Amino acid sequence: MAESSHVPRPPEYAISIELTDRRVKVVFNGETVADTRRALILHETRLPPVYYLPRKDVRMDLAFPTEYHTHCPFKGNASYWTLNVEGQVAENGLWSYEDPLPEAEAIRGYIAFYRNRMDAWYEEDEEVSIDPVTDTHTHGNPLVDWLMRDAWEASSIAELLARFARQLAAVGVPVTRTNLMVRTLHPQVMGIVHVWERAEDQVQTIELSHDRADEERFLTSPLIPIFEGRGGVRRRLEAENAVLDFPILRELRDQGATDYVAMPVPFSDGKIHAITLATDHPGGFATESLGHIHEILPLFSRLVEVHATRRIARTLLDTYLGIHTGERVLEGLIRRGDGEEIPAVIWWCDLRGSTQMTEQLPRVTYLKLLNQFFESTAGSVIDHGGEVLKFIGDAVMAIFPLRGQPDAADRAVAATRETLVRLEEFNSSREGSAMPAVDIALALHEGEVTYGNVGISGRLDFTVTGPAVNEVSRLETLSKFLGQRVVASESFARLVPNELRSLGRHTLRGVSEPAEVFTLRERDGDDGDPG
Repeated sequence: MAESSHVPRPPEYAISIELTDRRVKVVFNGETVADTRRALILHETRLPPVYYLPRKDVRMDLAFPTEYHTHCPFKGNASYWTLNVEGQVAENGLWSYEDPLPEAEAIRGYIAFYRNRMDAWYEEDEEVSIDPVTDTHTHGNPLVDWLMRDAWEASSIAELLARFARQLAAVGVPVTRTNLMVRTLHPQVMGIVHVWERAEDQVQTIELSHDRADEERFLTSPLIPIFEGRGGVRRRLEAENAVLDFPILRELRDQGATDYVAMPVPFSDGKIHAITLATDHPGGFATESLGHIHEILPLFSRLVEVHATRRIARTLLDTYLGIHTGERVLEGLIRRGDGEEIPAVIWWCDLRGSTQMTEQLPRVTYLKLLNQFFESTAGSVIDHGGEVLKFIGDAVMAIFPLRGQPDAADRAVAATRETLVRLEEFNSSREGSAMPAVDIALALHEGEVTYGNVGISGRLDFTVTGPAVNEVSRLETLSKFLGQRVVASESFARLVPNELRSLGRHTLRGVSEPAEVFTLRERDGDDGDPG
């Protein structure tokens, strides 16, 4: 019986390093930042060759280390530098394996460059392409390689779409316009449209309000059948008998478009979004081009979904917690007790006579009035850079952080004055009706607060606590007793002495010693009661 022979199978994935005496020169912003004849070339399966240059031959005086690191399971951990030449910056444009793994020991301390972030690259004094997007397409589909190497670096949907459109052009797909619409969860915004056009080579982002959903232009869009789950749309536009059953198709054909494709972009939750592409190439899109796009669309959808989910999370946090508070939660302040001590202006406003209103008004009418009250009060706070923390029944609690914001108290006064103006306008608009006038009690105080999470492990509230919060609520109670719409503490008055006038010393509930309290001055200097 013949002996069987075993032929070793070549490795499917491997790296190799070779020395070259070719001269390599790198130019950035007119400056030669590297010049060597001692480069190493690292070959890695399914990747273009990478030059690693001796550190002595690189202008490291123009490079500044960053905190960014990446990991390779056979090269090790890479450290990065940002290149800065007279103000032009290539962020994290250089990297090096300072302590490589044994397989890559030869490149220890050598420096590599992102070629597509440099201005020019020379080999033996001949300038070569610095962004060879088609050098290595091991999967047969150049868009697959792009998804693995480049697409994931996009920081937003707009950047992802711009990179996608440029990659299509780089691999010979003559796209002139692409439109990606992502429906969203937002109280005012129905969806966000991202439009890239070849002429501008940038993405325009448009927010569509819920009101736009009833407009004729949207209802007659090719996106509607996609959102309804009826598949996609393909229309060849250059034929004389072209089917132009959507208004956008006529517009695009008038602009020279020859072909149009609209495809569903499904998310993992089952909701369908959409991407459209148009070309002016004679004959339209090639079958191979659309095949490549269709093949990568599921993975592309997941990348879009990641960015969209983060945006929805940010929107919900901003809506329910406030912009600054939501940002802190996204940064990781999510455990009970997480927080910090900060100096702040505390702004507290209550609706007067609300008990009587709830008894006299129909529920829907009262809710409408209450929302108008919040528009006038909380809306003024937000417009002046404050952070609304709570709606407590018919009251609003907000803060204006003082750390690093020396004008915080001035903005709190401006928000107070605007609140009074808005309420007067609201009451004037309802004169002659049976509806009661809206009045307020508003208190301003300054002090240290604990800004962070309180509650139970499964249900937290990001808010402010501390003695200063208790004191501002007592000031609000005192304002009703004094018949003033606005009452401020002495500590707040010291921050804006020209905006307030004294109301004398009064006793606050729970405080043994009387305290001086203040109210707003009239803008013309008159000491008349603005309330």
